[in-house]
Amino acid sequence: MKNSKFVIEKLAKLFEQGLVSSKDIANEIMTILKSKRDEIVFKMKLTSKDEFEVLSKRVENLENKIDKLKSTKKKKIKKAKRS
Repeated sequence: MKNSKFVIEKLAKLFEQGLVSSKDIANEIMTILKSKRDEIVFKMKLTSKDEFEVLSKRVENLENKIDKLKSTKKKKIKKAKRS
């Protein structure tokens, strides 16, 4: 219940500030959720802050590489000629 109140308060602040475009709202919601996720991970003491940052960058890089491979794989498909 406490977390839902937090999210609702953040959304109310966004509307008060006049952020109207959907991209701005979506980006702001994502940053709020990421910060709450980071907070929870740090409270659980799973990893140190430095390790978490390094691992999150590695995951982000891997996701980017996967997206690039998917897009190039779709382009390279060619049908073989029959003789």
